[in-house]
Amino acid sequence: MASRRGQMLDGVLLLDKPEGLSSNHALQRAKRALDARKAGHTGTLDPFATGLLVCCLGKATKISGSMLEADKGYVATLQFGEETDSGDLTGNIVATADAGFTGIAHAELESVLTRFRGEIEQIPPMHSALKRDGKPLYKYARQGIELERPPRRVLIHKLELLRLEGLRADVFVECSKGTYIRTLAQDIGRVLGCHAHLAALRRTRVGPFVVEDAIGLEALQAMSGPQSVLIPLDAVPAGLLPATIKQKEEL
Repeated sequence: MASRRGQMLDGVLLLDKPEGLSSNHALQRAKRALDARKAGHTGTLDPFATGLLVCCLGKATKISGSMLEADKGYVATLQFGEETDSGDLTGNIVATADAGFTGIAHAELESVLTRFRGEIEQIPPMHSALKRDGKPLYKYARQGIELERPPRRVLIHKLELLRLEGLRADVFVECSKGTYIRTLAQDIGRVLGCHAHLAALRRTRVGPFVVEDAIGLEALQAMSGPQSVLIPLDAVPAGLLPATIKQKEEL
């Protein structure tokens, strides 16, 4: 039997995912660039989103569970005046602000943001991978089917206004696992009474890893020795790797 293609590499790749690629496509391209046999990522970003994608190779795939549970950080761009069925720029417009709407006052937005800090409830979007009867919700949504979804509690550690210009605002969000940033954008727009959707998203942090330490896909593909950017197992932050893996590495 022919052996599987690629080298047996162990380590963590911090990839700055470009816009326009699914997380899996970005992972597969990085895997080819590294000539790696086994790799997986630890949390999907939508194709329009950019930023930190934590990719685990070989034995480092053991940290995947920890990364899925980790808090995350984002810079999100909110577009005011329009709500979409998906909650983001890829959807169809389903509601608009009143005629003559010209924007939100800085003080008003700051006041509303305080209501979304701490523990909040979110109703998961229909355009999500959550499953009902074994079928992802987005498949029902594509058929025009709307299902009742129970609200879920999530924790917003930080929600800060970075910039407000015209009908757009950039906000910094640090949140618990399971938080939908497009639902947050939509809910903020509803409280403001003008509607809103997520126009752009950049993930800046996953657990202890930050996007400033990540490498872009094109830069990785252009390297003569891309394996050098991998974080080795002995440099993975404490508490992420199972004890059995650590013990084997120390032998």
